[in-house]
Amino acid sequence: MDNYEDLKKGERGAWLSIIVYIFLATLKIVIGFLGHSDALQADGLNNTTDIIASVALLIGLKISRIPPDEDHLYGHRRTETISSLIASFIMFLVGIQVIWQAFLAFIHQEFATPSSLTAIMALFSGIVMYIVYLINSKLAKKIDSLAVKAAAYDNRSDAYVSFGTCIGITGAIIGITWLDNITAFLVGILIIYTAWKIFYDAAHTLTDGFDIGKIESIHTIIANVSQVHQVLDIKARMNGNRIWIDATISVKADLSVAESHTITEKIETAIRETYPNAYTLVHIEPYFDNHITK
Repeated sequence: MDNYEDLKKGERGAWLSIIVYIFLATLKIVIGFLGHSDALQADGLNNTTDIIASVALLIGLKISRIPPDEDHLYGHRRTETISSLIASFIMFLVGIQVIWQAFLAFIHQEFATPSSLTAIMALFSGIVMYIVYLINSKLAKKIDSLAVKAAAYDNRSDAYVSFGTCIGITGAIIGITWLDNITAFLVGILIIYTAWKIFYDAAHTLTDGFDIGKIESIHTIIANVSQVHQVLDIKARMNGNRIWIDATISVKADLSVAESHTITEKIETAIRETYPNAYTLVHIEPYFDNHITK
């Protein structure tokens, strides 16, 4: 079963992020410049990187929908994860830039009192981005997409950044003028932290890392299938939003090929009840009563 509808739904989440980021980035940079707020401008610059990251996600999801071909027999779904990796690099570089600019402004004592409009803009942006986070987080769980999940984490990070920016700007308005620059510096750190988290998850998946807890869960599911004597080996890896499972089990040696095949079908069905996007390959070894005791 090859269902690409989930990937199309993921594209909608990417488009939502792109549209919102373009709108907010433009407003923040313009209002931040006119309202003398380095923190709001840094937040706006952060959103420009989010536009690039969301575009990378969109491209990755579109490529992922290309059906398997002669030299991509498993399909192209890993491009979804690669897009997350690219997005993390972009975010990291911008985080460094934001920190450097805030550092220079602090060293040169370039403090200014922001206008109240910049604080309102930051608060508005935080609310909007948290709503986008809730939408994409729900979508990521529904289609089980690492890339959309990464986008949702980025949305949430952006919401927190904007709320923090609002606090920093408010402090600067009431007289703590350096607080705006400090907030810009913290925004840069948070951008880098989010980039690291997205990078780690993507790299872990691309190197065939897999959740140990899920392995144990799948092992239990297989072991509980009737006529499975023992689970000898089990491996799993992610390919986009799919789980590819290789399992080796032992069954009684006197079972027919048809009976053994029925057991593998039961295993596949049992696993998909818990993991709908799982694709399982089962290898069967014979179990001899006189050699192995159950």
